[in-house]
This record gives sequence, structure tokens and C-alpha cells, in this order.
Amino acid sequence: MTFKPARLLLALIAVAAAPAFAQNLAVVNGKAIPTSRVDEAVKQLVAAGQGEDSPQLRMAIKQEMIAREVLMQEAIKQGYDKKPEVKQALDNARQAIVVNQLARDYITKNPVTDAEIKAEYDKFKAQTGDKEYHVRHILLDTEAEANAVIAKIKGGAKFEDLAKQSKDTGTANTGGDLDWAVPASFGPEFAAGLTGLQKGAVTEKPVKTANGFHVIKLDDTRAAKLPALEEVKPQIADAIAQQKLAAYREQMVKKAKVQ
Repeated sequence: MTFKPARLLLALIAVAAAPAFAQNLAVVNGKAIPTSRVDEAVKQLVAAGQGEDSPQLRMAIKQEMIAREVLMQEAIKQGYDKKPEVKQALDNARQAIVVNQLARDYITKNPVTDAEIKAEYDKFKAQTGDKEYHVRHILLDTEAEANAVIAKIKGGAKFEDLAKQSKDTGTANTGGDLDWAVPASFGPEFAAGLTGLQKGAVTEKPVKTANGFHVIKLDDTRAAKLPALEEVKPQIADAIAQQKLAAYREQMVKKAKVQ
């Protein structure tokens, strides 16, 4: 519908002349529910991709808010707001809301810069390396068991057959296959044992980690397929923001007098 100039003027006059209670969504037993609550709820739902601003959405929110207000009034009438567990829950919720707002304001005042994002991305690339490795492993309980497996492989036994005795049940039936991965995907001990291998080779000695003793085989290598900076920029920015918040929190805790 398109407003003609005269109609638009009349509509504006009607809004200006409307009584103050028109700013309320509804008045439930004398308690006003401001329209701004609906606007905020719609804004949040749309931002979260859970709906589009429409009369139907606004009506559903209105009905929900009215129902909540009715139930809230009844709960207060029955004294639920005086119960210790309810008071504690309200205090916890209030604390969370206030602290979250502090965190949002802190990030707004200390935004993540493009330079910080680029530095973190370069650090990620350096840690990841420029190669991916196609790896197999056999995980055993003891070093003696792992040495026995290595001896059998040197004697001509197939790595894939011996992998069936691996403690890693997820790969035991697939020849110990860990698929393509960068060394940073593994623990430091495993990664060190892996990167020293030539294509097709098996570790000369078992590699010990917190999970047990590994016999590792390198099937192949290829150039790593790292995501471009623009692809991961939002995730990096979020991670840096969380780091900043953690540092701010730690700084505040250190300043506090805790007895």
C-alpha cells in the first residue's frame, strides 16, 4: 500500500496525537508491557536467523509476552519470588547479564584489528606448516609390544594386517588409517615421530604418547590446503576477542582483594 501525501500527513498526526499508552504492547492487570520489548525480541530473532520481521512474528511475540506477564504476576502472588532458590537464580541471571554487557562494551572499546588478525593467521600458517601427511598407526599398550610389531614389519608382515591388533578401535579395521592431516593435528611427540619419516617408511622405534606406544607409517605427503585469510577471518577475530576478554578478566581478578 502506498500512502498519498494527504493520508501520510493524517497518519503522522494520528501518531503524534495518540495517548502515551499507545507505546505499550499491552497492559496486563494494570502492568504495562512496553512495545520496545517486541522490537528488541524481533531484532534478536532476525539477527539470529530465526525469523523475519512480520505481523505474524510480532503477534506471536506479543501473545508470548502477555502470557509470561500473566504467569509472572501469578507467581509473585503465590510468593515464588521470595523463595531462596528463586532469589539465587535471579541473582545469577542478573550477574550474567551485567557481566556480558561489560564484556561487549570492552570489546567495542578494544576492537580486534586487521593487523592482529593477520598476525594470528600467519602464526597459524607457521604452526600448521605447508605439508599434509597421510598417516597410519598401530597403538599398543607397551613398548615391547610395539617393538615386536616393528620387527614383524621389517620381516615382511603387512602393516595393515598388524593394525588389527591396535588399541585404536576406530582405525584397527582400516589398516590404522588416520587420513590426511597436518602435524599440528597430533600431539607433539606423535608429530615429531611422523615428520622425520620418508614416504612409505615406518618408525624405527615406538613413539610414546599419553595414549600408549605408536608404530607410525607415512603413506604420502602433499601441499597443505590451508584456508584463505578471508575465509577464517571471522573465526580468528572471535578467538582474539575471547583472548582479550580472558586477559582483561585475569587483570581484574589480580587487582581484586580476595580473602
